[in-house]
Amino acid sequence: MFCQVVFPLPFRKAFTYSIPDEFTDSVKVGVRVVAPFGKRVLTGFVVAISKTADIKEKIKPISDVLDEKPIFDKTALKFYEWISEYYLSSLGEALKNSVPYGTEIESKRRVVSDKDFCEKLLNQERKKTSLRAKLLSVFSQKEVHSISTLQKEVKNKNIYSLLRSFEKIGAVTLLDETSAAKVRAKKVKFVKLEKSIDEIYEKMPEIEKKSPKQVVLLLELLSSKEPVALSELLRRTKSAASTVNSLEKKGLVRIFDKEIERIYTETYKEEPKQIILTEPQQQIINRIYETIEKNIFETFLLHGVTGSGKTQVYIELAKKVIEKGKSVIILVPEISLTPQITSRFYNYFGDLTAVLHSRMSLGERYDSWRRIIAGKSKVVIGPRSALFAPLQNIGLIVVDEEHDQSYKQNDLVPKYHARDAAIIRAKFSECPVVLGSATPSVESMYNALNGKYNLLELPDRIDNAKLPLIKLVDVTIEKKKKRMESIFSREILDEIGNRLKKKESVIILQNRRGFATQVFCNDCGEVVTCPDCSVSMVHHLSKNILQCHYCGIVKHVPKACTNCGSLALKFFGTGTQRVEDELDYYFPGAKIERVDSDSINKKGKLGEILNSFRKGEIDILVGTQMVSKGLDFSNVTLVGVVAAETSLWIPDFRADERTFQLLTQVAGRSGRSEKEGEVIIQTQNQKHFVLQKVLMNDYKGFYEKEILLREQGEYPPFTRIGLIEMKDEKEDRVRAGIREFFDYLRKYGKGLKMTPPTEAIIYKIKGNYRFQILVKSHKKFDPSGKQLRNAILNSFVEFNQKSRFKDVRLIIDIDPQSII
Repeated sequence: MFCQVVFPLPFRKAFTYSIPDEFTDSVKVGVRVVAPFGKRVLTGFVVAISKTADIKEKIKPISDVLDEKPIFDKTALKFYEWISEYYLSSLGEALKNSVPYGTEIESKRRVVSDKDFCEKLLNQERKKTSLRAKLLSVFSQKEVHSISTLQKEVKNKNIYSLLRSFEKIGAVTLLDETSAAKVRAKKVKFVKLEKSIDEIYEKMPEIEKKSPKQVVLLLELLSSKEPVALSELLRRTKSAASTVNSLEKKGLVRIFDKEIERIYTETYKEEPKQIILTEPQQQIINRIYETIEKNIFETFLLHGVTGSGKTQVYIELAKKVIEKGKSVIILVPEISLTPQITSRFYNYFGDLTAVLHSRMSLGERYDSWRRIIAGKSKVVIGPRSALFAPLQNIGLIVVDEEHDQSYKQNDLVPKYHARDAAIIRAKFSECPVVLGSATPSVESMYNALNGKYNLLELPDRIDNAKLPLIKLVDVTIEKKKKRMESIFSREILDEIGNRLKKKESVIILQNRRGFATQVFCNDCGEVVTCPDCSVSMVHHLSKNILQCHYCGIVKHVPKACTNCGSLALKFFGTGTQRVEDELDYYFPGAKIERVDSDSINKKGKLGEILNSFRKGEIDILVGTQMVSKGLDFSNVTLVGVVAAETSLWIPDFRADERTFQLLTQVAGRSGRSEKEGEVIIQTQNQKHFVLQKVLMNDYKGFYEKEILLREQGEYPPFTRIGLIEMKDEKEDRVRAGIREFFDYLRKYGKGLKMTPPTEAIIYKIKGNYRFQILVKSHKKFDPSGKQLRNAILNSFVEFNQKSRFKDVRLIIDIDPQSII
């Protein structure tokens, strides 16, 4: 027997391996196997099994099987094939999403150097800047190296031939080490009684004479009736392990290993409420349930204003799906949303709920994943990666806040969009998919109005709650009237004061982290920028440092201007730390808490903050866009926005849409019960059409204007776009490489619109220069985007075969969410 295996590497083909007799029963389509790959050992996925193989070369056997049950079936495999084909990745790279990080087995090559010999060779080198000299310099300082760190240190990937020549003369030794999986099932030692209760009591007097501690242990075990964890038993009885070992030698107890599950518990808790559905909610549930009943695929866009009860619709639908013996995937944007929605699902479904997200430990994620494979969990909640949960028999997929840009994978290949991929997964699973939002993306609303999706609407809030009153405050006018107190208008401060007197809660949004967003010199105008990125450094007051938010580099705050030596340094701009600091000054008695990625980096911290806020222990919550999403607190009656423009000025075709969504979403946190809510937005441009539409809560008006702008600019939903980016530490190499790629694109992309290679808006990140090409294909002539993808793929293949710049990093992003 033979199996076809794909690896999470950028190879577009499967590799054939023979199946040794001992693995014949355990190798199935969908399991992972460990196999030799060149000189390495890697974990791959079995995608096919055959009795014959038409390969002339010697076929290697697989060396191990990692899974008892398949991770994916034939339906899921079709979905992963679509992901790899649409987002231009290999099938192995797409399948890598189906398993939690840390479970793979692979070999890593290590280089061990003879430091003294390498130093001697380095002294003989004439040209100290050569690649050979650079490598010898690294080898003479440290003994053990990985290939990837060596490549980074010498800033060159082509080091293999030099390594082989060093190995021949005995300067280095190359070793292949196979590393085990980083995470595995957790086993804990337990203790249980081996004899009957009567026999134990008989022996007690004899034991008590010699070792009273052993009696204490036995009495503890007798009272527990169940086996007890060894560590717990020793803690309870204040005993040493040797006492238990003595009892085991006497045959009275047995110590054994038991597998235990690491369960992630959310620090945020909500009491279950008795909820009566409104008539519109019931109608929507009935309409979607028709498709669940008939097992048919349909896409629904649920456009419900903030506070209209969309989460309850998802819960009721999930109940019906579970009753039918099927499973549910609930996608939520980012981790910030999960504490509230998770606790609500736990209240209804208990242990049938599994959470998957990156704030969990490796072990918790692995055990959650194993529960899903074993069929113990039927409801999976999490951000974009939860879409790949190994669920069988899916009956419903929900994408909450479908407009959110965090559904796009920007860091790894394939660069999928979870909303679009969810629709395809539902199609292959023959079940409905529900996209929910108060501010649907322009693309989704366009598809709904054109009949591709079904539009369902919840125009009113539940519990007779009214939409909040929104006010725009023009800070330029307020400054002239001398009604500004530092970064706040007098109006916003007065309203915060009123709310605090009434014991009501306040949310303040400022979409920048840090204290001041720029440090500049008043004399020469020099701005302190990151040495590796073309952006300004951000001042963090709590640690008194400057930090780059793109590469993370940290600098001390300069005492004087580094350009002219002047002491007139100004801190300009406003981050969340400064907002918190100023509020602390104006309201010294208020309890203020900040929510941004700096303040909630500790596990469970966000849940704790939200718990305190719900109970009224925190008066003011200050945060970045994290506070705009999905939070539902009945006591919030005021939302303040420090600066509406932070996202309007970004040179990106989605900037207007992002700003409208962010402001409408954060406004929606106010007045979610019988208490009326108010929203005050500070702006420097109150006549801007986006802000006017937010003021009138007019999504329809915003959509109509935005869709015209998109059509004129030939942007989605009228076109499909692909973004080609190249980056390297040497500017001339990137420039030449991207020009060459552009020539291939022109050859293969007849009928496509493409911008000539240009510098990216943020020209340099982490020391790499960035150049981009934007490729568009009109949906009239290329409805599925196949022409666009073929042109890019063919150019990529030829570039890789012929170009001398093929080691310059090339990134292909189909349907990018941002072109910065």
